[in-house]
Amino acid sequence: MGNMLIKISVIYFAIGVLLGLYMSMAHNYTLTGVHVHINLLGWMSLGMIGILYNIYPSLAETALAKIHFWVHNIGLPVMMGGLALALSGAGDIFLTFVAIGGTVTVLAILLFVINVLMNLDSARKA
Repeated sequence: MGNMLIKISVIYFAIGVLLGLYMSMAHNYTLTGVHVHINLLGWMSLGMIGILYNIYPSLAETALAKIHFWVHNIGLPVMMGGLALALSGAGDIFLTFVAIGGTVTVLAILLFVINVLMNLDSARKA
């Protein structure tokens, strides 16, 4: 699972870099919030979690890790898509997607935190 999270994180990295490039070339920074969240919650967070799971493989084998993986990777795109559309003026209805996706993503992060706090001390190192 660690390698899969790292692969997903580099996709978010590419999206974040390309979005940043677009914003700087167009001198349109409307999507700065999307850029920041994609880089922090996609690239950095998922990359760090993937590295941690590769260092401590038993952490990745827990039910919490498996649930976190899916919940994070469902919640974040929903939140980012909704935020991009809302900031682009597509309508406030898309803030609902931000709220739902954001709540789901926070839940995923809490699952990860619980997994680490409960299992790190007994985790075997690779």
